[in-house]
Amino acid sequence: MNWTRRQALWAGGSIGAAALLTSCGDGDDATSRPADSASGTPRKGGTLRIGALGRASATTRDPHGTQANESDYLIISLVYDTLTAPGLKTNTVGRLASGWKASDDLKTWRFTIAKGAAFHDGSPVTADDVVWSLRRLRNTPSGAARLPGIKADGITADGRGTVVLVSDTPNAELPLLTRLTTFVLKKGTSDKELAKAPGTGPFTLDWFRGGNARLLRNDKWHGGQVHLDAIEVTMFESPQAMANALLGGQIDVASNAGAVAARTAASRKDIQVVRRPDDMAMPIVMRTADGPFADARVREAMRLVVDREAMVKQVLSGYGTVANDILGTGDPAYADDVPQRKRDLAKAKKLLEEANFGLSKTYELVTTEDIPGLAESAALFAGQAREAGIRIKVVKQESGTFYDKTWLKGALYTTYWGTNDSVVFFASKTMVTGAGQNEAGWSEPRFDDTYRKVVGTADAKARAAALRELQKIEHEKSGYLVWGMADGIDLAGPTVRNLPKLPGYGRVQLENVWLAR
Repeated sequence: MNWTRRQALWAGGSIGAAALLTSCGDGDDATSRPADSASGTPRKGGTLRIGALGRASATTRDPHGTQANESDYLIISLVYDTLTAPGLKTNTVGRLASGWKASDDLKTWRFTIAKGAAFHDGSPVTADDVVWSLRRLRNTPSGAARLPGIKADGITADGRGTVVLVSDTPNAELPLLTRLTTFVLKKGTSDKELAKAPGTGPFTLDWFRGGNARLLRNDKWHGGQVHLDAIEVTMFESPQAMANALLGGQIDVASNAGAVAARTAASRKDIQVVRRPDDMAMPIVMRTADGPFADARVREAMRLVVDREAMVKQVLSGYGTVANDILGTGDPAYADDVPQRKRDLAKAKKLLEEANFGLSKTYELVTTEDIPGLAESAALFAGQAREAGIRIKVVKQESGTFYDKTWLKGALYTTYWGTNDSVVFFASKTMVTGAGQNEAGWSEPRFDDTYRKVVGTADAKARAAALRELQKIEHEKSGYLVWGMADGIDLAGPTVRNLPKLPGYGRVQLENVWLAR
């Protein structure tokens, strides 16, 4: 399984083309902000002990590889830098790149490497390092999805400080897409050298043992001052064990602890509950290419069966919001004027009858227990569907089996995504015809045409209109049933300050965190 797909920590949303076409990445748009307004003056020093989920059998050290563990991605994201990152004022700000500019036809993008950017061994980051890294990323099995429209030979250097990316088609959103695992290594790093390869990030690797790690402050990080002396990452196999470690004082932060842990900790005055709205979607995927859900009327019926308010209340313990079958709810251009779909069992039954849907059959809904609430959401939906005469059997699969046998192939299954600040991200990765992660096997010419119009239009007003149309088509015809959005929840001890509030990749950027006395 690919962690970059699971949590999509490093994608972002649509902003005006005018903003995208100019240099970005100023220090006023840092991605970390205080968990509360009374944080005080940052203090240098101390070691942050943070827990993150993972399994020892799934650990990896490759920034461009398959990362099933959140603990691995946390470590990688602190040791290495991506070209761009999520921001507060705009969805995309500079990280290793200080700015970017597009050609008039939106096909050629030039990224400028930040001044002072250097590897942990002191050697400067050059365009050749970035080109080598991006080509390595592009040549991974999921490289086409990670850098959509960019072929390996379309990644070149112009001098020591400029990287040129050439897209097959106009793409006004390319800087946004470079938030997706564009970690930079030194040119020529071998697979055997990855464990000790120097990064460019705010922390250096001190040691790594069985999924646990200690990271030390990089005083020469080009991105600015880092407050903590060190970060110790401890891997936990369950959210409950991680939350218990926090409550017992063994760690300072329980990352992505989930709603159950948050509810337990809510009464503790010594525990901070940090919520990140729109942090995760847990949609149900209905295969559109063939099978029992290929008929759009059946998919519409399934979306009318679900009781969204009950799902949010029971599955998320209220730590979330109702969604409207459109992915990307945190996008500034999210079409919140599309009428909210509500439960209508009578209409659902009529649509099923018109489609000659086999109500005498039992349909399997495949799920996993990869994240808190996912399997519970499947069980609750199955019960709701029975009220419309639809028989659903929930089948739980181990994570590895699910991604080998069900993901991208199954007729009905749950999935989850941890980035909800970009409609275009989901369109490019999961919905256009032939997308590498097209979970529903969906192919809709009108959607494809509208997507190309969105990413190929420089005029902000015209793009906004096309983006709204794109969301309407998704709402009406896609293979997704998006019932709600879960809050991301970190639990923290009383001395922790300035934990990130952004979802996705933004939440693992801990360089601005500090510890009060």
